[in-house]
Amino acid sequence: MAQEKIKVKTKAKSKPRVVVTRKLPDATETRMMELFDVQLNVDDHPMSEAELADAVKNADILVPTVTDDISAALLEGAGKKLKLIANYGTGVDHIALDAARDKGITVTNTPDVLTEDTADMTMALILAVPRRLVEGERTLRSGEWSGWAPTWMLGHRIFGKRLGIIGMGRIGQAVARRARGFGLSIHYHNRNPVHDEIESELEATYWESLDQMMARMDFISVNCPHTPATYHLLSARRLKLLQPHAVIVNTARGEIIDENALTKILAAGEIAGAGLDVFEYEPAVNPKLLALDNVILLPHMSSATFEGRTDMGEKVVVNIKSFIDGHTPPDRVIGD
Repeated sequence: MAQEKIKVKTKAKSKPRVVVTRKLPDATETRMMELFDVQLNVDDHPMSEAELADAVKNADILVPTVTDDISAALLEGAGKKLKLIANYGTGVDHIALDAARDKGITVTNTPDVLTEDTADMTMALILAVPRRLVEGERTLRSGEWSGWAPTWMLGHRIFGKRLGIIGMGRIGQAVARRARGFGLSIHYHNRNPVHDEIESELEATYWESLDQMMARMDFISVNCPHTPATYHLLSARRLKLLQPHAVIVNTARGEIIDENALTKILAAGEIAGAGLDVFEYEPAVNPKLLALDNVILLPHMSSATFEGRTDMGEKVVVNIKSFIDGHTPPDRVIGD
């Protein structure tokens, strides 16, 4: 008699509990629901401190964004299950990395996918501020335009001017490539000079002294990350070094510039203008900035493209999948 085959049921491995703090692109959320036990933020409200505290207590994996303050105090109350913070974004200055390291929590981010989008917006602001594009558009819509005139709405030429880039990483280099196409000469300040071949390609001049560069540029573009070392890097003293015709553009982080000091010199006409996509206390914006005509203000949208945000989501999924499969996530910031 043939031996009877006995079927043995094995318990399926449970899916990790993933808590997502904001609404992500549909394709990303769909993929997450296929792979993980995911808690989504359907109405896209910024999570309160209490909601975040509950999330870190119950999640295996947290997917925060720049709007979430993942502080040391918050992580102190994290449950033992939390092993990965898969940040949806490149910057991780809103995450207490030392506290995460002490708790044995791996942190990942989504680098590289926003380089071109951010560089596009930076270049758009470099063009728009000196040519008064937004001011002109507002005038037209208000019905105040009475026709062309030889001396009306005059701006300043871009071609032949000097651009000083603060932070010559991937985004800074992408800005430089665009700026060269508009006839700007490229100058930069970085912790260290970039490789000779990159300097040669960009025809870029390295300034070891940020003060000296600031005093000699027509345009300043802020493209460095926000760290304790770069907080108020552009202080009131440094901003005073800018020439009266200079324009400053920031698509990095608001905390890098002393916003109150910048507002004062703009209001006094001590520099020509500014293009700001980020703010020191966002989403709050200094009311005095809102009243100025020589400033273009954008709501932190330099990375806001369908392609970029979808690519960010794909990186988050890959980082989580790699981690739970026992591999090192490709975009690990800290971890074992």
